Amino acid sequence: MSERFDCHYCRDSLQGKKYVQKEGRHCCVKCFEKICANTCIECKKPIGADSKELHFKNRYWHDTCFRCFKCYTSLVNEPFMLRENNKVWCSNCTATEDAPRCKGCFKPIIAGDQNVEYKKMVWHKDCFTCSQCKQVIGSGSFFPKGDEFYCVSCHEHKFAKTCAKCKNPITSGGLTYQEQPWHSECFICSNCKKQLGGKRFTAVEDQFYCVECYKECVAKKCAGCKNPITGFGRGTSVVNYEDESWHDYCFKCTKCARALANKRFVCHNGKIYCAECPKRL
Repeated sequence: MSERFDCHYCRDSLQGKKYVQKEGRHCCVKCFEKICANTCIECKKPIGADSKELHFKNRYWHDTCFRCFKCYTSLVNEPFMLRENNKVWCSNCTATEDAPRCKGCFKPIIAGDQNVEYKKMVWHKDCFTCSQCKQVIGSGSFFPKGDEFYCVSCHEHKFAKTCAKCKNPITSGGLTYQEQPWHSECFICSNCKKQLGGKRFTAVEDQFYCVECYKECVAKKCAGCKNPITGFGRGTSVVNYEDESWHDYCFKCTKCARALANKRFVCHNGKIYCAECPKRL
């Protein structure tokens, strides 16, 4: 008499029937799906004897349920990643989800995309545009102003100071005289055309002169020593009388050579004397 071949759970005969062997025990298909089958983490249904089963880290799926949570592509025989809430993602969607977001269009910047980075912010190259003219700045030069960015041309017209002489924008360098901005190359001697930035100069009726040209072309000549009165160095004080001028140290008595600056004097026959000397003539 042959030995009985029964289901371990319901004791129904398995002779000539389909059965499943699990952990050394034989069971009918019905008991396997009710008692032994793993539950698919995606659809929450048992993975029956006729279904293909996939598992990863004590988690189980029907092969038809093993799809990317984002794009629904089948991940059977494909690389994948298990993310939050036990959802599986394909490598492409994982890379896109973890990629930095463009500050312009807010879409992900993925490997291979040309981009621009500035102060921990990132843009697609074509999304990095001028706040004024909306033209693409890309990898070109730009000027930040708060949360806005300007191309060189727009920044010049909107923010750059205008040179007092040529009226063009001052984009770099430059200097200030009497609260007015100048290009260094525009702030020059009216006579010799040398740049005056960082040098001594004199302004005469809106014209600027270096020391040498001022002495040669503009400065009055001292009636005493016949040298230019420049206002630089020794003798910055000037004495004027009628149509003539003197260095303060040159304004002295013709006879006794006494200094007369800020003192009483007498003019006799076109010459300067102290108050006492004319009495002795």
